[in-house]
Amino acid sequence: MASRLGGLGIAAIGLLFAAPLAYLVVRSVGEAGRLGEFIVADTTLVPLVRTVVLAAAVGLTTAALGTAVAWATVRCDVPGRRVLRALAVVPIVLPSFVGATALLAGFARGGLVADLLGPLGVDGLPRISGFWGAWFVLSLFTYPLVLLPVAARLTGLPASLEESGRLLGGSPWTVARTVVWPQVRSSVAAGALLVVLYTISDFGVVSLMRYGTLTQQIYLAKLDPTAWLPLSLVLAALALIVTAGERLTVRREARRPLVRGPAASAVRLGRWRWPVAGMLAALVAVAVVGPLAVLASWVVRGATSGSEAVALRLDPTDLVGPAVSTVTTSTAAAVLAVVLVLPVARSLARGHQRTAPVASVLVVAGYALPGLVVALALVFWSLSSDLGAVLYQTVPLLVLAYALHFGAQAMRGATVATESVPDRLADAARSLGARPWRRFRSVELPLLMPGLLAGAGLVVVSAMKELPATLLLAPAGFSTLATSIWSAYEFGSYAQMGLDALVLAAVSGVMTWLVVLRRAEST
Repeated sequence: MASRLGGLGIAAIGLLFAAPLAYLVVRSVGEAGRLGEFIVADTTLVPLVRTVVLAAAVGLTTAALGTAVAWATVRCDVPGRRVLRALAVVPIVLPSFVGATALLAGFARGGLVADLLGPLGVDGLPRISGFWGAWFVLSLFTYPLVLLPVAARLTGLPASLEESGRLLGGSPWTVARTVVWPQVRSSVAAGALLVVLYTISDFGVVSLMRYGTLTQQIYLAKLDPTAWLPLSLVLAALALIVTAGERLTVRREARRPLVRGPAASAVRLGRWRWPVAGMLAALVAVAVVGPLAVLASWVVRGATSGSEAVALRLDPTDLVGPAVSTVTTSTAAAVLAVVLVLPVARSLARGHQRTAPVASVLVVAGYALPGLVVALALVFWSLSSDLGAVLYQTVPLLVLAYALHFGAQAMRGATVATESVPDRLADAARSLGARPWRRFRSVELPLLMPGLLAGAGLVVVSAMKELPATLLLAPAGFSTLATSIWSAYEFGSYAQMGLDALVLAAVSGVMTWLVVLRRAEST
């Protein structure tokens, strides 16, 4: 009986996350013939191919880059590795369109980079655009999606694993390849999957780089349902295929439980310590210092120009209110997302319920849908009944939209964390008479916490940046830092946009440190 109820609960969670996809299907009923013609047209196939190529390229790049940064800053004796690790996470706190705008402005004629390199005789910087521009910017701002789960997994690896490999005569490289890599491979795959789905759903970067993908076509056709509905269905189908493929790949691998223990000693790099530190510093300079310096230069120019068109709102209340709204709603969304996906993740890892694999695919696939589609789905379903209409344009509905859209980030962290908890610990607690809730609270939860917080931290940061859902679902007069940035962008006030973006980066950075990095260091 309990197993049946658990299966029904998992199925209900999966149906909740399937609401945006169900909305697309319901809206498309009766248009099957026209949808078929639209899907096979060149206007759909060309953006689809571009989306797949870009997502694959960014996914592979970030998998390698995020894993390398995590290994260097967690397991190697790199000078200043804690500071470098904290700074390496910062790119994820900036909205993608803000980061892309800052990089474009920095490399443009008369931009900050051109001003700095001009005295050195460098002129005519290459313009970042097209596929390579989109690949560079997306890779630069999404590799922390791999870095965070891999770092969390590396933090939990006990020293005994590597010590055993070294006692058997393995070199540090051999131990890393044969012992450590199999343990972190699922975390790399989880992070890379999030990057791929993020790339599929991104609109800001590909639009600024003039690289036509499915999401860009959806936004361009947002006033024509006969155009954006089939494009959204294709996007959803692509996300389901990617997610289901990842699940099949994971199921083929044997589960590798981990026993937590004292952390392994740092790998000594010898003469490579400073070169590796230099490469990390260069990455931080390009991905963090450069964009933030451009934003700061906008603020300085706006504050010193004296023009009313770029006047800054320096009243603290104009920033505190949106900042508080941003933190509270994103934190609530992170908590809700973890609560919703943890039962699915535990059931998936333990193989308890047959509905868990399908529910996990629905949870993760929703991340690839644009926030606009998720918001429209919730508007549609809430206005379909008198009870749901009460929630329209309320903070609880906005929080639910965040949780449904970004639940995949909590899902992957929860699944990887659950797979790392040995069954024998729960079996030992059960033999001592501990009830299920006590076993979970006292045995599993402490081991799950780093992975859960890593996922929750990603949800917090992503929800802070979400714009379309906030604009559509937020109550009247409700403002977040993301909506403030967008309002300044529409007004053409780059100075105000820079100030709001810097505040968002600061708030998101503090939240990431408190929720993820600080906890990881303490464990």
